[in-house]
Amino acid sequence: MKTVLPPSRRALLGALFLMLAAPVLPVAAHDFKAGSVVVDHPYAAPTPAGARSGAVYFRMLTNEGRQPDRLLSARSPVAARVEIHESTMEGDVMRMRALPALELAPGAAVPLRHGGRHHLMLMELKQPLRDGDRFPVTLVFERGGSTEVMVDVHPVRAARTSAGGTAHH
Repeated sequence: MKTVLPPSRRALLGALFLMLAAPVLPVAAHDFKAGSVVVDHPYAAPTPAGARSGAVYFRMLTNEGRQPDRLLSARSPVAARVEIHESTMEGDVMRMRALPALELAPGAAVPLRHGGRHHLMLMELKQPLRDGDRFPVTLVFERGGSTEVMVDVHPVRAARTSAGGTAHH
């Protein structure tokens, strides 16, 4: 004989299952967490042979906490060093400068996208970044500590600048 549960009991059992499984489920397929900071979809664009630098982007870096945090540094085995960069337009010229840290206010969501204001710069690449590659980057946060994220290498679409043109790195 087949036992059929009423819909309310099935919903209750489903909710119970999810509550028990939640601690072992990852944040999301391409998300990583360091304390209260969520790193959403780390990625890099392929680089040409002989390139000395590349960049790492995140769809979003979100501080879900009630305290400010700061991205202090990053490192990766694919580069001699990793710098936090800010890009700004000065007239018709895009300028980049290294930052000592990236501030993350409570509740802030900061995009680090291709053609955007912030990104991580991979300096002195040890090898080209090829489409389909994955590599680790360790992020160091003031409050959240260190966390390793896996960066997927894939082509990126050109981002629109505020002036309406396309931004290139």
